Amino acid sequence: MSDAPSPLVQLLRTIEVASAVRRGVLAGAGLAVALYLIRVLELVGPVAGTRSYPVLGAAGWYAMLALVLAVSVAMLVTAAIVAVRLIRLFRRAADQEPSG
Repeated sequence: MSDAPSPLVQLLRTIEVASAVRRGVLAGAGLAVALYLIRVLELVGPVAGTRSYPVLGAAGWYAMLALVLAVSVAMLVTAAIVAVRLIRLFRRAADQEPSG
């Protein structure tokens, strides 16, 4: 058996997916925490009108929304970074091909 990694593993290493995931998670978590604190601590004023937040209360509902926002932004940022890296990789590969 060969110890060489599979082509998929080589591609993932080449475009540094792990780094993109870390950046995406940091961006998503940062945005979610900031917006959560702004809303829960009412840094931009109180919530308009009267609302009821069953079971979890306002902080719990905003925490759930912050989690959804964090995961969504993390996936979006990761996908964008990976797409840019893939495009650059393909362009470099196309430039290196011998013209026929």
